[in-house]
Amino acid sequence: MKFKVCCCWDDGVVNDIRLVEMLRKHGAKATFNLNPGLMPPEIRGVPSWVPPGPGSWSFRGFSNGKLSLRDIPEIYDGFELASHCWKHESAGTMPDSDWIRTAMDARKFIEDIVQRPCRGFAYPNGRFTPGAMAELRKAGFAYGRTTKNVDDFLSENSDPMALAANCHYLNNNKFWKDYEAARSRGRVFYFWGHSYEMMEYDRLWQFMDDTFRHIAEDPDAEWITVEEAASMLPHPVAPANP
Repeated sequence: MKFKVCCCWDDGVVNDIRLVEMLRKHGAKATFNLNPGLMPPEIRGVPSWVPPGPGSWSFRGFSNGKLSLRDIPEIYDGFELASHCWKHESAGTMPDSDWIRTAMDARKFIEDIVQRPCRGFAYPNGRFTPGAMAELRKAGFAYGRTTKNVDDFLSENSDPMALAANCHYLNNNKFWKDYEAARSRGRVFYFWGHSYEMMEYDRLWQFMDDTFRHIAEDPDAEWITVEEAASMLPHPVAPANP
């Protein structure tokens, strides 16, 4: 029995260019969670070798720029896109009615620029509240991904608005343990991360390439999108009206 594999990547950064090339090389599907309000409108993202400016954010000293808004259709062609709020706003830091507008603004922008539905959502910083979950449901989102982990995706996820993956892609021990468990049960294996976490460190990129190759060569594995995975839960969200 074939089992399902899905993955998602946050924030729309320059390293996604290298990542999507790798995904295409191995015929892998992926979902990318974007914050359009933090992406520059015209110029391709800041090259990774530019040092961080005053007050800018970096990962372990690595400053990975954002892709531009104009890059989105070309770079992410063929991949599922999801809302990650307009400027990475966290649930619970503002009234729910204001917060859901940031989620919807990102969704609308993505749908307009790629001309296809965007029903997925990833909570910025993994923060979610009962109010945020209710707002996502009312707005017709298919799921809301958290940063929580579960061992069995299908049996331990009871609400798609509080969706937990199996693990972060760099959690090597849990990664392959959960992969093999899902494989043996004919279930779902879901991992997530940020491409900037691989920085320009060739060993991490090689690990990712080896991982995609291993899955591509596994005759029992089948890639699906995160929305497809969420639809397999016992109580998925009904499809939105066209």
